[in-house]
Amino acid sequence: MPALILLFLALLLGLLLVPLGLPGLWLMLGAVLVYWVAVPAGSIGLFTFAVLAAMVVAAEVLEFTISGRYARKYGGSRRAGWGAILGGIVGAVIGVPLPVIGSMLGAFAGAFAGAFVAELTVARDERGAPVRVATGALIGRVVAAATKVAFGVAMIVWVLGAALVGRLSGTG
Repeated sequence: MPALILLFLALLLGLLLVPLGLPGLWLMLGAVLVYWVAVPAGSIGLFTFAVLAAMVVAAEVLEFTISGRYARKYGGSRRAGWGAILGGIVGAVIGVPLPVIGSMLGAFAGAFAGAFVAELTVARDERGAPVRVATGALIGRVVAAATKVAFGVAMIVWVLGAALVGRLSGTG
């Protein structure tokens, strides 16, 4: 039971890191791997680990594509979509030295700035388009963060469900 409590705390910590732009889902996956190795009879098997790994990869891919899609949805060019994606990545990296929320704020600002600058390089007659497109990229970044949190919650439900079912059936 102490191992299951530690697993839950590690999963919760990982979930708290996700909205901050930190690798919380990867921490959660690592915690599950450690639990699986440390408690072989704990009902966490290869199937559960593979599903969780696939969820983490899907969440990461979605995180970096959603802001680009939103930039395009708000009338941006393909260039603005790529600018939002690259700006979000660069902003998250640059924001890391600022404790706790730096990477999240950096990713938001980077997505906005990347889409804005990229859209400025596209010849348009419409005034205000770069700001609208950049706002779309920022909204997309927020949606991406919420999506990753949802993936994290689903991971917690899956893992605890597997672990508790194993304990109730006597295999964990």
